[in-house]
Amino acid sequence: MDEKLGKNLTIDHVQHSVGGINGHAFRRLTHISMFMIPLIYYTKGLEIASYFDINPKQLVSLICLSILLIEIIRLKSGIVVIGQREYESKQISALAWGAFSVSLVFLILPEGDNIGLDSGLYGIPLIFGLTFVDPLMGEIKRQKKDIKMAIMAGLLCSYVIWIGCHFWINTPILVSIILAPLTVLGELPQVKYIDDNATMILFPLSALIILLPFF
Repeated sequence: MDEKLGKNLTIDHVQHSVGGINGHAFRRLTHISMFMIPLIYYTKGLEIASYFDINPKQLVSLICLSILLIEIIRLKSGIVVIGQREYESKQISALAWGAFSVSLVFLILPEGDNIGLDSGLYGIPLIFGLTFVDPLMGEIKRQKKDIKMAIMAGLLCSYVIWIGCHFWINTPILVSIILAPLTVLGELPQVKYIDDNATMILFPLSALIILLPFF
């Protein structure tokens, strides 16, 4: 791997985080807590949406649009809050990218005739990959400055998630084998304006959409 690219990938973002190490820790905990989102959606989504007399996908759309509207206002004012990084005052935040990509998972993927958690046979591993693989790789890169170690740990974690979901909620094993590395691949691109909170879902999601006709 190119030495310059390796250094860019292992940069320590704590010094650029609002709130320093405490803000960074808050960001990580918030990120990991996102694993609850698909569990709530697939088990309680219909019940929650019914309170507003809409369906679950409409609820997701409204929440996503609300977050994006708040993000536009935040960008106009240049506000960054604890846990965010200084550069996010001038570009779309990781939170907004995460909300957008997670929303696409719920809006695009079919749930078939399954109910409850089984209807998240694709959505759960996609979102779990983001919530667990991203902070794991990020901390290894930050503390160990070793991108190869981060990739190996990320691959192991991603395969545990995807293959675990095969046994838990019947995610097709071939899909799990193919998509697990794409979750990790989504962590690697150094694109200035697109956060890895988007690419870690959009890469495997795009491949899944192409593969779905065969499953």
